[in-house]
Amino acid sequence: MRNKAKKGVLLVQLGTPDSPAKSDVKRYLTQFLMDPRVMDIPYISRTLLVKGIIVPKRSGNSAATYSSIWDNEAGSPLMTYSLYQQKKLQEVLGDEYHVELAMRYQNPSIDNALAKMEAMLLESITVIPLFPQYASATTGSVIDKVMEIMRTWQFIPKINFVSSYYDDPLMIEVIAEHALKHDLASFDHFLFSYHGLPVRQLGKVHASGDVKCPDFGCDHCKKEANPYCYLSHCYATTRAITERLNLPKDKFTVCFQSRLGKTPWIQPYTSDTLHKLAESGAKRILVFSPAFVADCIETIDEIQVEYANEFKALGGEEVHMVESLNRNPKWIETLRRLVLANNN
Repeated sequence: MRNKAKKGVLLVQLGTPDSPAKSDVKRYLTQFLMDPRVMDIPYISRTLLVKGIIVPKRSGNSAATYSSIWDNEAGSPLMTYSLYQQKKLQEVLGDEYHVELAMRYQNPSIDNALAKMEAMLLESITVIPLFPQYASATTGSVIDKVMEIMRTWQFIPKINFVSSYYDDPLMIEVIAEHALKHDLASFDHFLFSYHGLPVRQLGKVHASGDVKCPDFGCDHCKKEANPYCYLSHCYATTRAITERLNLPKDKFTVCFQSRLGKTPWIQPYTSDTLHKLAESGAKRILVFSPAFVADCIETIDEIQVEYANEFKALGGEEVHMVESLNRNPKWIETLRRLVLANNN
C-alpha cells in the first residue's frame, strides 16, 4: 500500500561525528573540510592542507571537546535537537507530509534520506537547510548536494529550496523570548556572534564577479539586505532582534567566530571583540548566536567555555549565552510556515 504522504520535507543540518572517538571526528572533519564550497581552494592544495595539516592537528582536541558535550544515549546536542525538530515538524504537518532529517556531513546522510523519499514517489520535496542566513559554504552546499543526487532520478518531483529566513518574524520572536529569560539590564554589552567566513567568499555570490569585499565587509551589506550576501543577512538578523528588544546601538556588537587558517575572515572577530570589551571595563556579556538553530559545539563549548574563560582571564566576570531555538514550539511553527509557504 502506498504511503499516505504526498509531499516531502528534507531538513538538513551541518553535521556531527558518529561518536566522539578520534577516528569518527577525523572522518567528519575530513568530509566537512574537503567540501570545495567550504574550503574553496584548488583540490590538490585543499587535500594537502586538510588531510596533511588541519585534520591531524585538530582531530584530537576536537574529539576531547565532543566527549565533553556528548550524551552516551542521545549523542551530540546538535543531533538531539535536530531529531526533536524533525519529529515535531512531522506531527504538526500531518500525514500529507513526510519529514526526513539529514546531515550535510556524516549521518543520517542526504543520500539515504533522499533514497527513502525517491521510493515514495512524492509530488514535491521542500528542502530546508537549517541555516537562517544564506552562505555558499552552508546552504549553497546543501542545495548543491541535493541537486547532484536528484539529477540521477528518473522521476524528479517539484523541488522547493528555502534559501534563507534570516529575518523571519516568528523566528526573531523566539530569539527575543529566549533573551528575555535573562535580566538584560544587568549586562554591560551584547554580542551577536555569527559563524565566520573567509572574506573572499563574500564577493563570490555576486554574478558580476566585480565585487571585492574589504576585510571588514561591505558597509552597504551592513545596512541593506542583499539577497545572497551572508554578511548582509547577519546584520539584518541582528537589526530585527535588537529592534524587537529595544537594545541601544552602542550596547551591541556584531562579530564572527570559528575562523580557520591565516587568510582574512569577516571581522570583527569575536575573540578580539571580547578583548576590547574587557579593556573598556565590561564585566558581564550576553551572547546571541543566531546563525545556529540548535545548540551545538560552537555555542556550548566555543562560546560558553572557550570565550568565557578567555574573557575572565582578561578581567571580565561572566559570559552568558542566549539559548538557541532548540525545542521552542514557535520554532517548529516557523518551520511549518516555511513549508506551507513553499507548497501553495
